[in-house]
Amino acid sequence: MATTASITIPDRQEADGRERNLASRGEGRNAQPCVALPLQAGTRYSVPLTHATAADLLADLERLLVGGKGFAAATVNLDHLVKLRQSEAFRRAYSGHSHVVADGNPIVWLSRLSGQPVTLVPGSELIEPLADMAARTGIPVGFFGATANSLESSSVELERRYPGLSVATRIAPPNGFDPSGEEADARIAEMARSPARLWLLALGAPKQEIFAVRAWQKLPDRGFLSIGAGLDFISGEQVRAPALIRALALEWAWRMASNPRRLAPRYARCAAALPGLASAAWKQRRMEERC
Repeated sequence: MATTASITIPDRQEADGRERNLASRGEGRNAQPCVALPLQAGTRYSVPLTHATAADLLADLERLLVGGKGFAAATVNLDHLVKLRQSEAFRRAYSGHSHVVADGNPIVWLSRLSGQPVTLVPGSELIEPLADMAARTGIPVGFFGATANSLESSSVELERRYPGLSVATRIAPPNGFDPSGEEADARIAEMARSPARLWLLALGAPKQEIFAVRAWQKLPDRGFLSIGAGLDFISGEQVRAPALIRALALEWAWRMASNPRRLAPRYARCAAALPGLASAAWKQRRMEERC
């Protein structure tokens, strides 16, 4: 069953347009929970969390693909919230997604604080269930992003794990790929010629989310899921934190230790954003209780 939480940023008009867009596709939504993200005083913008659990999301994605329809699915985390505060293009991209779930414990904690909880749905943990679904239903899959070596290794490994899975196309764009330019359109045309109907996008944020919406607009019968480093974990190009570290909500520390120069400033910005997010979530809960 779908639910809807939301992260609040500026420009209500933009969010209202997104709701109309969803309604035109026949995507029903329940009353909106909201995890508030204030940008400036008096400004609000919502990024709905459309499904509370991985099972709900996966069932809906399978229903759409089997029915010949597509989607653009994102997994929002705290780093995304920081980027959303800074980038109008990123906000527009999130507004164009049909499915958004919580990828990151801070998002889950904020949803609980707001009184409308969702569960953790990491994008990297959606890859294998979707591979299983694609093998079972005969839906060809495409990989886009990462590196050519990682795409090849991960496709071989997933086809080994899930007999019947067909990774029909692998596309590794060059460094500096522009998700909104002419090169993006050329890659989308390449996707259109592929039999793949489910595309896993491994470009990192915000490129993968911006590209997902652009591709879905042009190929509405294909599904696009942003999965970050998920394919690199399967290929062995990157090593994911052990299960115990993840269970303790310390995966961020594991990742930062692997590349402190790049990731320490990112996580510092995320930590700085948390007090305002928590305050906004609590205020939203109080508003909901008064309604």
